[in-house]
Amino acid sequence: MGMPKEYNAVQDMVDRNVTRGLGGKVAFVDPDRTLTYSELQVATNQMANVLKELQIGREARVAMLMFDTVDYPVAFWGAIRAGVIPVCLNTLLTQTQYEYILTDSRVEALFVAAPLLEQVAPLFDRLEFLRHIIVVGGDGSKYHSYQALLNGAGKRFETVVTCADETAFWLYSSGSTGDPKGVRHVHTSPMYVAENYAKNILGIQPDDICFAAAKLFFAYGLGAGMAIPMSVGATAILLPDRPTPASVLGVLNRFNPTLFFGVPTLYAAMLADPDCLPENSSDKLRLCISAGEGLPKEIGLTWRDRMGVDVLDGIGSTEMLHVFLSNRPGDIRYGTSGREIPGYKLRLIDDDGQDVGDDELGELLVSGGSAGDGYWNQRAKSRATFAGEWTHTGDKYTRDSDGYYYYHGRTDDMFKVAGRWVSPFEVEQALIAHPSVFEAAVVAHEDAEGLIKPKAFVVLNAGADQAGLFDSLKEHVKNSVGIWKYPRWVEVVEELPKTATGKIQRFKLRET
Repeated sequence: MGMPKEYNAVQDMVDRNVTRGLGGKVAFVDPDRTLTYSELQVATNQMANVLKELQIGREARVAMLMFDTVDYPVAFWGAIRAGVIPVCLNTLLTQTQYEYILTDSRVEALFVAAPLLEQVAPLFDRLEFLRHIIVVGGDGSKYHSYQALLNGAGKRFETVVTCADETAFWLYSSGSTGDPKGVRHVHTSPMYVAENYAKNILGIQPDDICFAAAKLFFAYGLGAGMAIPMSVGATAILLPDRPTPASVLGVLNRFNPTLFFGVPTLYAAMLADPDCLPENSSDKLRLCISAGEGLPKEIGLTWRDRMGVDVLDGIGSTEMLHVFLSNRPGDIRYGTSGREIPGYKLRLIDDDGQDVGDDELGELLVSGGSAGDGYWNQRAKSRATFAGEWTHTGDKYTRDSDGYYYYHGRTDDMFKVAGRWVSPFEVEQALIAHPSVFEAAVVAHEDAEGLIKPKAFVVLNAGADQAGLFDSLKEHVKNSVGIWKYPRWVEVVEELPKTATGKIQRFKLRET
């Protein structure tokens, strides 16, 4: 994709849609409001003026601790229009984690949803760079009111001339393996995702209606809920609440999206809900998409058979912004992450950095134009992850002779039993296929002799009988994936520890 040296992402994502006659088309819908592309253009001009009036200059950073409402794209794209860098924050973190990120990013302003103000207000006096607090969805109290600032701002703004390779926004990694890292993304990345994944794989069209249960602060959600629909002037539905089976079905039924983006844990939870039926969903749904973690084959097939719509499983990352490996319509192999997609190159390497052959386990490396520009103030980790044109994903895969990729887990999660690799994900898939098991996580655990063996944590389906469960699960795994892979211990738990984006935090289970 050729780009001029001078390029601001807001030109393609907002202005171009107005220029080509889509100004009156609805860009965003939340449960209470709608925003057309023309209204979005004006509002982002106003937001850029707000930042100018607050003396937040070019390349300064502002944090967004906001729910998914129509205010979100206004603040995000308004900042980008002004050459200011929005930093998207997870709304479900602890106060300690917020202090870490707000200190690390040195933001000068914080946009914060009114219900979250109490969580972060005690930190303000300790944040030396923070100068402005802007409260969204409330009167602001002693702080700035988002709506009052916007209402008082001018409606014209000359978009800042930025470089195509300039940092446009930051996303923090989900922290599934420790402290989050600030990933810097450049102006061309959103459109690169749209041109390669959205158009080639999803066939995105202006009349599509996108609904991402994944939140906008999450790379997958930002692409699905903003970059992908905005790239062609389509409509996005926003859900400010935490996605539950009931709330997601409510949105599907009310707004009739054509594309639904979920994560594996949500698909599993929805399938466990008796109301998850085609008549309670969207009657215009043409595709469902899954990313964030590998989609177990059982879940994908069950969803397709019950809902009558395929789920395209793929993999992306915060570092790569969105999906770079995917199944595609008419070419789906459930239980795989699909094949390489246009615009991206993939490699599998061994521990010595050498390419591995078909059906051999290796770490997945990806090359593509949506790669981040490195981690903020973490040089060693940047050099290890962003190695020239190749980005290390930290995911273990095998590839078959047809070019389909099979996920085996995170590099840090893999372990050997009797000298042979065990994929936690593979064992988890086998456990989930058992009629008593709703969710499962598998980690390495030492036995009495100090040898490493699999240990499973399972969440059971409602009404499941625990009598003889261990022996039943052990035999089920042996018969499904291999005699040495069965869990030597099975612990029944109420829930599994997860990040706010639905990824299982296996490192927490290893500590138990």
